[in-house]
Amino acid sequence: MKNSITTSVRTIAFFLISILTLGCFSPNTEAKPTPSPDKQKIMLALLLDTSNSMDGLIDQAKSQLWTIVNELSAAKCGNGTRPDIQIALFEYGNDGLPQAEGYMRMVTDLTTDLDEISEKLFGLSTNGGDEYCGYAIDKSIKKLDWSKSKADLKMIFIAGNEPFSQGNVPYESACKLAKEHDIVVNTIFCGDYNEGIRTSWKHGATLTGGSYMSIEQNQKTVYIRTPYDDKIDRLNDEMNKTYIHYGAQGRSKKEKQIAQDENAEFYSQANKVKRAISKSSHAYKNSSWDLVDAYEDNEEVLESVDDKFLPEPMQKMDSEEKKAYVKELTQKREAIKKEIQTLSTQRKQYIAENKPTEAPVNTLDQAMVNSIKEVGKTKNLIFE
Repeated sequence: MKNSITTSVRTIAFFLISILTLGCFSPNTEAKPTPSPDKQKIMLALLLDTSNSMDGLIDQAKSQLWTIVNELSAAKCGNGTRPDIQIALFEYGNDGLPQAEGYMRMVTDLTTDLDEISEKLFGLSTNGGDEYCGYAIDKSIKKLDWSKSKADLKMIFIAGNEPFSQGNVPYESACKLAKEHDIVVNTIFCGDYNEGIRTSWKHGATLTGGSYMSIEQNQKTVYIRTPYDDKIDRLNDEMNKTYIHYGAQGRSKKEKQIAQDENAEFYSQANKVKRAISKSSHAYKNSSWDLVDAYEDNEEVLESVDDKFLPEPMQKMDSEEKKAYVKELTQKREAIKKEIQTLSTQRKQYIAENKPTEAPVNTLDQAMVNSIKEVGKTKNLIFE
């Protein structure tokens, strides 16, 4: 009888613990929220041939960066959230780089700092050299901290115009390594489509389930001016005023932001407008140097900021005044972002209705965006 009672007590206790664990019952009658999973990521490594013949390719990369970013920022995860976007940049095939490093270098690590990517792109120059695609792919896999999650979209884009098989690292083994890491290699041959097939560019992409594309690297980017450009440009200037630099590198990062506006405008006002649209999206975030973004991530950041690295007006504020000032600029920036996004939608519609009638020539941005959308479907990414 005693054993029977003990067994019953244990059974009831186990049942109650199970209920509590499942959140079906608690003393406060409130279920605890389930922790959200890690954010899905889009991780891209762009490997650009910077040999003598590739000036047109580099020019396209500079002029089309913000088109690519805007397409990426339109992505949604299956659960409705927005993925984190990280981009890395490599150059290869340049005589100015060490032979011992296969004439390649990592220009930027995987980063969310879009101003850094833009600055480094504008710093690239061409110089004749040997183009070792297999080596470049292999090193980009080994040098970068790629996610191990199967849910994340991980892609390498390699662009060039010499045979894909050059160098002492076979492209087959490099692509095999990519596949083992769930990284898709997409190849972009700068020249005739069939020549790219003959020189193994298509085969390299096929090995990882990636896309092979050919582009005309000397094709100039065509911009369509719209009635919305001037207003977006003015809003961009207003948005820049909402950035509060902090930290030892804050001021230089703020100056870099303005410099990249100017670099974008070098091609046209329409290109600067595309950058402004990128800046109004979730993809453009600068928590490392901007107090508005940093405060959104962690309100306690204001307690640890060194006043001497703040803009002059804020150096005299007490903690409550700083908090009120940051909140005011946060609200102002959000309002500007929403207005830019609304104008961006109208701008897209205008461009769709006023496209040139002639068929567009394949360009770097088209090649990348088409491939990202295609492979993105396999990761449950939706592009608006």
